[in-house]
Amino acid sequence: GFCRSLLHLAQEQNAGWLPLAAMNRVAETCQMPPIRVYEVATFYTMFNRNKVGKYHVTVCVTSPCMVVGADDIMHRLEKHLGVHLGETTADGMITLGEMECMGCCVHAPMICVADYSKAPDHFAYDYYEDLTVDRAVEIVESLRRGVKPPHGSQIGRQGCMPKTGKTTLLTPPPGPYCRDIDAPPPPPPPPATTSSAGREELMRAHAHALTA
Repeated sequence: GFCRSLLHLAQEQNAGWLPLAAMNRVAETCQMPPIRVYEVATFYTMFNRNKVGKYHVTVCVTSPCMVVGADDIMHRLEKHLGVHLGETTADGMITLGEMECMGCCVHAPMICVADYSKAPDHFAYDYYEDLTVDRAVEIVESLRRGVKPPHGSQIGRQGCMPKTGKTTLLTPPPGPYCRDIDAPPPPPPPPATTSSAGREELMRAHAHALTA
């Protein structure tokens, strides 16, 4: 966990990729053999071992996205940008990649944009969901102009509802409800009091337990 966190930090500070010097420094900091760091950096697809553009655009290529048009989005972006998978545009703005399952299958197809345009001071990692081919092209063109389009569902879906709208929770649910989280907390209960007779009984019970 600590190794991955440092690799993420190093990548963010180095415009989106991990040179060998950065991985060696992480190994030194974590007091682990460099090969262990290389194994982590080569296993996880979010780590880049080659330079990337200011925007690293990855297309989800897992089955739910593939069956609703991920291939079409990939091919259109390759043609529009003039690059193949894993390549960067001539202006250094966009690197096109692929990713296995971004975890928003209900909003397929989708792309993810790692924004290194303001690195190392700022880094963003945004999902663009419910895409069409044309909308994917519009998004990358906005990024090239330095304009960040609204992320999330591109058709306004909230949560995991169907495209046709909600099918459950159509009316406010009945109570009982949780307490008002904005209200001040209730006062603590008063301390328990024990009479002198009660204290003596407790002491006798305690003494009996010690000698039993």
